[in-house]
Amino acid sequence: MNNKNNMLIDFYELTMGQAYFNQGMENKKACFDLFYRRCPDKSAFALAGNVQAAVEFLRDFKFDKDEIEYLRSLNLFTNDYLDYLSTIKFTGDVYAVQDGTVTFPNEPVLTVVAPIIEAQIVETKLLTILNRSSLVTSKTNRIVRAAQGRAIMEFGTRRAHGESAANEGALDAYIGGAVGTACTMTGMQFGVPVLGTMAHSYIQSFDNEYEAFKAYALSFPNNATFLVDTYDTLGSGVPNAIRVAKEVLEPMGKKLAGIRIDSGDLAYLSKQARKMFDEAGMFDTKICVSNSLDEYLISELLKQGAPIDTFGVGENLITAKSEPVFGGVYKLTALENEKGALVPKIKISDNIEKVTNPGFKDIVRLYDKDGKILTDVVKLYGEKVKKGAIDINDPNSTWKVTTVTDYTPVKIKHKMMEDGKIIYDFKTPAEKREYVAKQIETLREENLRLTNAQTITINLSPALAELKERLLEEHNKGSKNNKKVNHNIENIENY
Repeated sequence: MNNKNNMLIDFYELTMGQAYFNQGMENKKACFDLFYRRCPDKSAFALAGNVQAAVEFLRDFKFDKDEIEYLRSLNLFTNDYLDYLSTIKFTGDVYAVQDGTVTFPNEPVLTVVAPIIEAQIVETKLLTILNRSSLVTSKTNRIVRAAQGRAIMEFGTRRAHGESAANEGALDAYIGGAVGTACTMTGMQFGVPVLGTMAHSYIQSFDNEYEAFKAYALSFPNNATFLVDTYDTLGSGVPNAIRVAKEVLEPMGKKLAGIRIDSGDLAYLSKQARKMFDEAGMFDTKICVSNSLDEYLISELLKQGAPIDTFGVGENLITAKSEPVFGGVYKLTALENEKGALVPKIKISDNIEKVTNPGFKDIVRLYDKDGKILTDVVKLYGEKVKKGAIDINDPNSTWKVTTVTDYTPVKIKHKMMEDGKIIYDFKTPAEKREYVAKQIETLREENLRLTNAQTITINLSPALAELKERLLEEHNKGSKNNKKVNHNIENIENY
């Protein structure tokens, strides 16, 4: 994947970098968390998307000579700072969940620990990658679940917001559960299955519909699928499809693979088409429909008993049209002090949901005896989570404590980069797709509803809750002293 665009930077990140540099802070390590505050489409969860691309971007990050010269031309930055930027590369560590992981609001999906300028100037690109990808992967999975086992084909290339969104969005869709894509570039670059039949212009290019279908059947006898709504779906399209199947394909020992309907009342037309095929003894012929579909329309079609085998979904998938913004944010949570320790930092806000969780953190997922997710516990890195009964704290009202019993804890974040080098083996797109399917199995039916989904709220460990409460109290008292908190941290591996 081409992640070159190093200048995809909000300008204030570069000006802040100059100020850090002027204060001699360029080697001071900082900890930033990337997380989101709300699930799109009022879902109970979101799927982490394209973490691999984010990590690969960090590995390859550096400024080219022409980029430095552009910054120099602005007459805003010192020569020493520009010389520093000309040699900068990412040297930090990254901790993240793997692609396709079920995630919940306000938990650190990706954490960067690096010298502060390095960590700051990559913010925009990281958010650009993970926001769009998580959005499309999550939207696709909603559509796939609505189809109840029927195939979803990604048809959104021409409706996507640019080439990158089309190509990488098709990859996201495949990982989210689509069976393939119409985007040939995605097939070539990522090995995603490519799919497609014909356009209305193809039908119009022949003297009549029958000749168009016949020519296509002769060219692709093993997988002939005809678009039947160019003129009259039931009056000519389906009858001509049946005629070509009988006169051309069957003498070759082949069968008509299917038809596609792209307009009209899809429920009614699919029912009538199915009846016509069955009467012709063509029970294996599949019916595909398209035309501005989304999870809600697909669900309604199936409720009406529409005998549809495959759905082609375009604009509403690739643009996540119902809610096209994924609100991922990137916040400072700790900063290195003179002794080399990461000191927790907290962002205060009048909106309680915008108060950040401080410190260098990890996530432990708690599963019940049936393998379903109970909750995620956000904790300080290295803090021990024991089996048995544990107390967990509400993230917004830290004094509210819940005791959880009979669970299995699993660490879901992984160290993916160390000193700027990738140390994690990423899965193939097909493996990520399979992983998504297994992740969905860890949720209850109530969490998977398209509307009024039952949410899963994350919780804080006692030590993190104590730290957050103390920092809030110190802020409220106007204290300038950052008191030490004893977190009783033990090795994370000693569950």
